[in-house]
Amino acid sequence: MKKYHRVPPEVKEQILRRIKEEGVTVEVAAKDAGVHPTTIYDWLGKGLKGAPTLSELVRLKRQNEELLALVGELTLKNSQAQKKNW
Repeated sequence: MKKYHRVPPEVKEQILRRIKEEGVTVEVAAKDAGVHPTTIYDWLGKGLKGAPTLSELVRLKRQNEELLALVGELTLKNSQAQKKNW
């Protein structure tokens, strides 16, 4: 029987970050982490289909807040410009 070892989420995130951001190949990342490359490919596949990671959610939330602030500023300026033209 095969033994299965659960990889901690923080280690998984670190491996995936190295691949996505640093351009490390799956094979090199797998060898460094002691994980089979197929496992990493599974993670990558699930990441594409599944929910965004926590870091992606935080980044998107921050970006959304910045965009909402910008829309608010532009709306206010537009409203003030319309009042001047009346």
